[in-house]
Amino acid sequence: MAKSKAPAPEPRSRDADRSQQAILAAARDEFAQYGLAGARVDRIAERAGLNKRMLYYYFTSKDDLFLAVLESVYADIRTAEKQLHLEDLAPAEAVRRLTEFTWDYYLQHPEFITLLNSANLHQARHLEKSERVREMNSPLIQTLGEVLERGRREGIFRGGIDPVQLYISIAGLSYFYLSNNFTLSAIFGRNLMARKAHSERLSHMCDVILGYVLRD
Repeated sequence: MAKSKAPAPEPRSRDADRSQQAILAAARDEFAQYGLAGARVDRIAERAGLNKRMLYYYFTSKDDLFLAVLESVYADIRTAEKQLHLEDLAPAEAVRRLTEFTWDYYLQHPEFITLLNSANLHQARHLEKSERVREMNSPLIQTLGEVLERGRREGIFRGGIDPVQLYISIAGLSYFYLSNNFTLSAIFGRNLMARKAHSERLSHMCDVILGYVLRD
């Protein structure tokens, strides 16, 4: 009776991918909690279950690792946005859906906001080096531009809307509210993170954005 073959050893590249993903996940949590300045490579390695030398093998410095984390979180949100299939929706529904998605994504991924805060604190010197991030943003802006043009041709949207400015407005309406919720709640004496407040905010955002793009 022929002996059964032993399973083939797992490719080394798969182990490397797993190690890098473990490092990125650990670094994302560390940077989100402590910021770039406060993050410690020793803690990242411990979170990842790897030694520090292995971390430096894949990422040559803490700054390089921070950039890799930023690229990773941007890739995650851009991938999720693609699943909206905005090009298949009616123009007004596409804009509403993108607004709703952006709000929900920021709510569900608070680490995205804290990482962006840290990147801005350092004047985006890491992201300025990344062609990958710019390339990831281009398809979204192109799709949004096509939605706006389709709406204009159908007589639904007014003309002359810059898709970059519109996306910044959509993101900003979510980002400012959530990144400043503690101070805003204290100033206005309202719990802006209550479920009812969330619902009111999203409704307000959709009214603002659609009120801007729709023709009178």
